[in-house]
Amino acid sequence: MASLNCFILTIVIALSFSSNASLAARHLLQSSPLPSVPILPNPTVPSLPKPTLPPLPSLPTLPQPTMPTTQPLFPNPTALPPLPSLPSMPTLPKVSLPPLPSMPSIPTIPSIPFGTPPPGN
Repeated sequence: MASLNCFILTIVIALSFSSNASLAARHLLQSSPLPSVPILPNPTVPSLPKPTLPPLPSLPTLPQPTMPTTQPLFPNPTALPPLPSLPSMPTLPKVSLPPLPSMPSIPTIPSIPFGTPPPGN
């Protein structure tokens, strides 16, 4: 109930603000036009002196690397030695598990026959 009262109060406040705003807008529309704004001259900006920067230092010359003219010798891939063989795995003894016990049977609940209810007075 309290939330309904709060909602209604919010709607009333919103409507009261909107009516004030619409009355103010109507008043502005019906008022006489404002006088035109005079055009002001643009101010002159004094020119700033151009800064002079010192020249950049020259980069030192680095010695150029010399490239080898012959190809390096790599080993022949077909002459690689064979991979060593893995040692054989030891044999594990056979382990046999005992048989699982059988589940006991769940006794059934005998059903109770439903007859007709006794006659009422």
